[in-house]
Amino acid sequence: MSSSTTNLIALATGVLMALGASFEVNAQSQPLSAQESDPKVMGWMQGFPPPPDKMITQPDSVYFSFPRLRWSVCHLREFLPTEEISRGLGAPVPLGYVSPADFADMRQQIDSLTFMPIDGTAEMTWEESLHANYTDGMLIMHKGEVVYERYFGCLEEDGKHAIMSMTKSITGLLGEILVAEGVLDDTLLVRDVIPEIGDSAFATATVREVMDMTTGVQYSENYSDPNADIWVYSRAASPLPKPEGYDGPDGYWEYLQQVKPEGEHGDAFHYKTINSDMLGWMISRVTGKAVTDLASERLWRRMGAEQDAYQTVDGKGVPFAGGGVTAGLRDLGRLGQLMLNGGEINGTRLFPAEVVEAIAAGGDPSKFAGFPTIPNGSYTSQWWVFHNEHGAYAARGVHGQTIYVDPTAEMVLVRLASFPRAQNGFIDPTSLPAYQAVAEFLMSRD
Repeated sequence: MSSSTTNLIALATGVLMALGASFEVNAQSQPLSAQESDPKVMGWMQGFPPPPDKMITQPDSVYFSFPRLRWSVCHLREFLPTEEISRGLGAPVPLGYVSPADFADMRQQIDSLTFMPIDGTAEMTWEESLHANYTDGMLIMHKGEVVYERYFGCLEEDGKHAIMSMTKSITGLLGEILVAEGVLDDTLLVRDVIPEIGDSAFATATVREVMDMTTGVQYSENYSDPNADIWVYSRAASPLPKPEGYDGPDGYWEYLQQVKPEGEHGDAFHYKTINSDMLGWMISRVTGKAVTDLASERLWRRMGAEQDAYQTVDGKGVPFAGGGVTAGLRDLGRLGQLMLNGGEINGTRLFPAEVVEAIAAGGDPSKFAGFPTIPNGSYTSQWWVFHNEHGAYAARGVHGQTIYVDPTAEMVLVRLASFPRAQNGFIDPTSLPAYQAVAEFLMSRD
């Protein structure tokens, strides 16, 4: 294997780790604790220059391996090209907070809440769960006011954090808005929207099947197989110049044009990131805008965001619709509040209420399987729906990212994290019961 190809694969590995591929990152039987792996404690990138053993670079180092990822999640644009999601030039609309005295009291009470982890044998406190899950940022809003806010690790109050596959939910939200407004017809076939999709397996899927990830498309993630689809995809997406002799697809959209069939469209939910990029392409086609520009126009500018966000792009400048966004904690809280309010925020309606109604209703649970921590769940418009007693639904991303919306408790919870292992199944047992405990606590105060 040539050195250029080796470097490209090394970069592609980093890209996939950084942007939401669901596989384990240098899993250790007993990794460093959250406190031990804090980037400040580790000394990553400190000094001018940092000591060689404390530098985090690419493509030669795996910059998203643990514990490096605990620094990298706040510095993604230093490794990969990005495009801005602009908040515009207007003043941000400040979030409402409970009084300082109530804020301090709420933190103390929430930190001391106890709950039983899924299949656990001993109760855990809320604060213990934050460290157990390598939390970098936590924001809780109740009835439109911030009642809890904390920062850890690499994340500061004015910082930004990679949100991994929560990006999919932004893409899905934009898609659902366009469906509600009649701009995107979810009954059409993909080839009706993107004729150049050609003979790709996507061609005969409906827009809705793409949105709900019930397409029958081949996309293997067997990392031990150098010819697996994941590696073809990662080489196509790499923003670096292609090595001499490379004859594969160049960019996300060229890759989508050569996807092979696997199974039948509409039969079952299969979590495959390529669906998000297919949706992103269709969104751009029907609006004439990149998903970054549309997210700026329809969400960030209008919801009073206080920070620009940014999104990674491939070598042709196409934003990664399946996992490339980095954003501020409070702005993600605004997005969650927008969902809780049914499309309204700061007294302004940003999109029809039916958008949130469709997402909160969920998909077909009979097509959803293989997620033991979400036994009654479903997936629709790139959002996870729990079908629990509170009607909760969420945007989720690997290493612990979430926007959790609980309509019954009128609660929005945002967590940003850098858990050592990628899959949320490792984190859910000490997260989902904790969220429920906070929701019940907030309801008890009403």
